Amino acid sequence: MRRDELIYVAGHRGLVGGAICRALKRAGYANLLVRPHAELDLCDQDATRRFFARHRPAYVVLAAARVGGIHANATYPAEFIYQNLQIQNNVIDSACRNGCKKLLFLGSSCIYPRLCPQPIKEECLLTGPLEPTNEAYALAKISGIRMCQAYRRQYGFDAISAMPTNLYGPGDNYHPENSHVIPALIRRFHEAVEGGAATVTIWGSGAPLREFLHVDDMADACVFLLEKYSDFEHVNVGSQEELSIMEVARLVARITGFGGEIRTDPAKPDGTPRKLMDSGRIFAMGWRPRISLEDGLRKTYQDFLQHRRNGDAQEP
Repeated sequence: MRRDELIYVAGHRGLVGGAICRALKRAGYANLLVRPHAELDLCDQDATRRFFARHRPAYVVLAAARVGGIHANATYPAEFIYQNLQIQNNVIDSACRNGCKKLLFLGSSCIYPRLCPQPIKEECLLTGPLEPTNEAYALAKISGIRMCQAYRRQYGFDAISAMPTNLYGPGDNYHPENSHVIPALIRRFHEAVEGGAATVTIWGSGAPLREFLHVDDMADACVFLLEKYSDFEHVNVGSQEELSIMEVARLVARITGFGGEIRTDPAKPDGTPRKLMDSGRIFAMGWRPRISLEDGLRKTYQDFLQHRRNGDAQEP
């Protein structure tokens, strides 16, 4: 990759897209192309094709997606599958048609079967039933992987896919219902401290095991893969460290200053019981995460506080 070539980052206002823009700039790639949703609806095929035909970016990072936690996935499955399929179909096809040298598609660890051998290797894809609470989103992401592979096989298009584990960090969504577990916990414990609450109740049993990766580490991995990886198979990107949801809740409680009781709500869904990815492929290539979970959570809490000061922490 030349430092002066045009790179289009789709989804630059999201958690991952924003971090990728920062990482690309740190690495010396200053010629970035971005468009907010109000100016370019990637679900609109004609508008997407016109955009690519006009700008013809040399590289594309597809980080745009409809995302959310268990509640959002379970409540809006139609939007999750329709919008994500539309976005990735339009962007991947338009990039290929307009001379893009390389495209990086970002998926999710939810693509893997609900009950999967741990840690999860890339070849576990499509070996069993998916987690029902996020099946629509997972199916869309699986289709994106297969689309990249099909375009590589048929057209020789250098389309690669990366599967991040659970991400968190600055720019996250702190919505009380539609957010992922870490921003949801940060908001819940902070508001408990503010309100002087003696207890905080978390969803589910607290027993499921999860792996987390700071979004800036993920962004650095994306730049690494753009520069060094070109192959058919998708690549897992994670920390290979896991904690129970209860352990994460206790860590967030300590960081936010909550000293009360943490209760569970077994009536709420747990989701997949365990989800630890095997990131050996990218580790063997020379990439490793740098940010510890505790350091990352402290930085994320400061980001949340800034959102609160700005009055936008409730934005979905």
